[in-house]
Amino acid sequence: MKVTWLGAAVSVLLAGAVVAATYNEFRAPTRLRDVPASNWEEPYVGVTTKGQVVPRLFSLAQTGVTTAPVRQAAAAFLAGLDEGQRKKTLFPVGDDEWRRWDNRHFPTRQGTGFFEMNAAQRALAVELMRASLSAKGLRQTQDIMKLNGTLGELTGNFEEYSEWFYWISIMGEPAVDKPWGWQLDGHHVIINYFVLGDQVVMTPVFMGSEPIRAESGKFKGTVVLQPEQDKGLVLMRSLNASQQAAARIRKDKAREDLLSAAYKDNLVLDYAGIRASALDAAQKERLLEVIAEYVNNMKEGHAGVKMSEVRRHLDETYFGWIGGIEADGVFYYRIHSPVILIEFDHQRPIALARSDKPTRNHVHTVVRTPNGNDYGMDLLRQHHQQHKH
Repeated sequence: MKVTWLGAAVSVLLAGAVVAATYNEFRAPTRLRDVPASNWEEPYVGVTTKGQVVPRLFSLAQTGVTTAPVRQAAAAFLAGLDEGQRKKTLFPVGDDEWRRWDNRHFPTRQGTGFFEMNAAQRALAVELMRASLSAKGLRQTQDIMKLNGTLGELTGNFEEYSEWFYWISIMGEPAVDKPWGWQLDGHHVIINYFVLGDQVVMTPVFMGSEPIRAESGKFKGTVVLQPEQDKGLVLMRSLNASQQAAARIRKDKAREDLLSAAYKDNLVLDYAGIRASALDAAQKERLLEVIAEYVNNMKEGHAGVKMSEVRRHLDETYFGWIGGIEADGVFYYRIHSPVILIEFDHQRPIALARSDKPTRNHVHTVVRTPNGNDYGMDLLRQHHQQHKH
């Protein structure tokens, strides 16, 4: 890695006023609390439809898409940490730290927090994300973090909400021939990124926000998750009456409907809604456009690999809907196949107001790889079968 590149990265961050804030950004978050270990100590199975994993969906293979930039960025990030930070950031590749993520703001986190990093270390953390994510994925991740800062401004609660209350962990040793990965953990944005050779599995991914738009303050104009919302609605409205009836899981959107968030690694969830084989060609393309909105948070090459996998199982894919289809309606939708599970949900307000009614100002989304390959677990299992450790 060239020193000139690192200097440029740090300069960009400094120029963007990363180290400036209207409050003490280096203060550790308060009111954190531990989550019972029973939430993740159950042996991992994965999301299934009947409680049994469908075998041989995933295989060790060469994708032809290099992971060298991600590996180099992870190594540079680790090298930039001090000994104490490095010790608490590194975990074995099979550690249950993978499964301890939480989309809420209060659980105790592992790894090293952005609030604990100096400007150079933050630059290296951002470069790790940039090497792994598309421009869209990086922008959305950073915008969600910014909106968490906006939430601090709106509530006056800078002890619990900040753009810097996010933690990075590295699982395994970043290496060419060994499995490894990294995790970003914090309020409303979670990324689990597993690497084996040139294969990548980037799930579970949780992205959400309250608010979804900054109307004022330091990050005024920041907005997230509108294409995911709007393209889902366009797809539902493109269905004819009988297709919409088949897609509906439930008519009324009166509660939170997201099912596969934190600690739901072994969720048993049957297919629901309309099967893609019942859609016409234009509708199938709209369905793929919605899926791509999530998958394309990955770097382009690996997003293409994943979309190829999605297309192979397109006719086994289901689209389900809860709620209205008005232009300003609130709703939930689910896209579910043997190889991908996507959920989008308008949530009730939590931090900004108390109400039982869902709102467009609080959104949760989750992407998972069903049938045992969240966190790259099935690839890791196959690797261990071939290479005894």
